[in-house]
Amino acid sequence: MRAPEQRPSRPEYLAAPADATEFGVVEKPLSLWETVANVAILRKAAILIVLALLWELYARHLDNPLLLPTFSATVHALVTGLAGGELAARIWTSIKILLIGYAAGIALAAILTTFATTTRIGNDLLETLTSMFNPLPAIALLPLALIWFGLGPFSLAFVLIHSVLWPVALNTHSGFVSVSTTLRMVGRNYGLRSLRYVGLILIPAALPSIVTGLKIGWAFAWRTLIAAELVFGVASGGGGLGWFILENKNTLDIPNVFAGLLTVIMIGLVVENVVFRTLEARTIRRWGMTTT
Repeated sequence: MRAPEQRPSRPEYLAAPADATEFGVVEKPLSLWETVANVAILRKAAILIVLALLWELYARHLDNPLLLPTFSATVHALVTGLAGGELAARIWTSIKILLIGYAAGIALAAILTTFATTTRIGNDLLETLTSMFNPLPAIALLPLALIWFGLGPFSLAFVLIHSVLWPVALNTHSGFVSVSTTLRMVGRNYGLRSLRYVGLILIPAALPSIVTGLKIGWAFAWRTLIAAELVFGVASGGGGLGWFILENKNTLDIPNVFAGLLTVIMIGLVVENVVFRTLEARTIRRWGMTTT
């Protein structure tokens, strides 16, 4: 019988500790440029500054204030209008009407969507009404608004409700439909029904879609308000920002026209980047419902 083959013994090996200087850098402090580039508000501010510079340079090159005033002239007109109180009063008039129409549209959308979620006939009603009225531009309802409510704030509120109601209802209902079956079963097993089921299960799960609907409804309402005020103001020749723009256009005060337009843009930026960003940060992002 052959003796088992002897394996060669290996010499003892002692690994010397590696010098820490030989390792690559795992973490290092960011440079000033990288720190600034990681702040979203600073990146957006840089974009706005570049756009303002391009506006200023092109307007100076064109050298025709009736076509395009410079950015500096527009800012001067804006500051003058705010200091004089006229522009501030117009802004408040528009915001007041907007809040009324926006709140009423959201309330009606909540009622309609809850009814559609809890009953079959409500679902059919929502699908039918949105198919009929969502493609209808709100500005097309202005003649009816004038006939029904006269030349006043109720006419604007009516068209604003139409602008807000359908996008909010559609996005909310879409979010409710996309809620997982598991969450639905959990709510049913706990005995939740009707309003408690919607409030405790569907709304938290569908919050990203609801916030998206609120943002779309806000954008539609803001555009509709300015367009409607450009047509008939709010009451008897007085009105908000849209009427301010139209009045200054008729008197060829073009810097004030652009000041009004710039105010519309600034309000839109504030609402989008402050109000809705804060809402998303305290709900959707805080609860881990989005990765962005």
